[in-house]
Amino acid sequence: MLHFSNGRTAQSASLIPFDDLIRSYNKIRGKDANLPESEQPDTANTGGDEAGMGFGALAARLEPLGSGRFKLDGAAGWMQGRTMYGGTAAFIAYSAAKLAFPDLPPLRAAQVGFVAPVGEQLEVEVVMLRQGRSVAQVETSLLCDGAVAQRTLWLFGAERESNGSVAASVLPGLIPPEESPHLTASDMAPAFTARMDMRRADPAGGSPAGTIRRWVRLKDRAGLDPVGELVGIGDALPPGSARAMERKGPISSITWALTILGEVPQTREGWWLLETSSNHMAHGFSSETLRLWSSEGVEVMHGLQSVAVFG
Repeated sequence: MLHFSNGRTAQSASLIPFDDLIRSYNKIRGKDANLPESEQPDTANTGGDEAGMGFGALAARLEPLGSGRFKLDGAAGWMQGRTMYGGTAAFIAYSAAKLAFPDLPPLRAAQVGFVAPVGEQLEVEVVMLRQGRSVAQVETSLLCDGAVAQRTLWLFGAERESNGSVAASVLPGLIPPEESPHLTASDMAPAFTARMDMRRADPAGGSPAGTIRRWVRLKDRAGLDPVGELVGIGDALPPGSARAMERKGPISSITWALTILGEVPQTREGWWLLETSSNHMAHGFSSETLRLWSSEGVEVMHGLQSVAVFG
């Protein structure tokens, strides 16, 4: 997936002019920076059913081909430039795994590899690597033009009696979404963000350097199970390293490892709190921690991501 720098440096609050950011992002999306927006090819909105297609409708369009293979034609509303938003691609793979093996226990973890750009037309291959009495490991591959674009290892595990327990952490001093400032359309440039409501969620005093925190809610949640929803939105924010960049430029996620904390995450009115934070950024790469909390501040997903930083 591609993102662009918001122009904030780690040492300064000064911003690169927004027009420059749009020109940079439009270049990534294949637009002409010398044309006004009204004359640009529309990559953010598509006609027909694809324009308003939520995750549930997208999963319903997976066409079985037999032998653990599925086909999907048309996901333009979830694109960002030449590639699909990473959360959407992961959600498609997760949905295909659930279709191929409908009796899978709850999802516990996943390791996602963003190998190459994922296009609007793709096939999914689903393979059961091993199924034991309580744990199943499933591999999915997203293929575009016959080549692997994304590969994921999914870990599903049935509940059993636990030898001890540790409760998920609770975020203190939470500012609820109802009291948080809205993000405008210009703050949410990638096309897929039109399918989401986002609000600022920086704590009092602001977020640390290299950290981004936002309230996120899908506009269309129909047909979603709670875990599928988390997979779909868990990668929605730019990497925190975007706030530490000294020059505007693209950022591309390479891997995403996630762990679900609990079986059936609950939240209020679809709001989830997301945070990306750079642990270390140097030599063109950033290691990021991704966290996701419910509306009550209970952590429900924890992840790590490797990011390539360009420019």
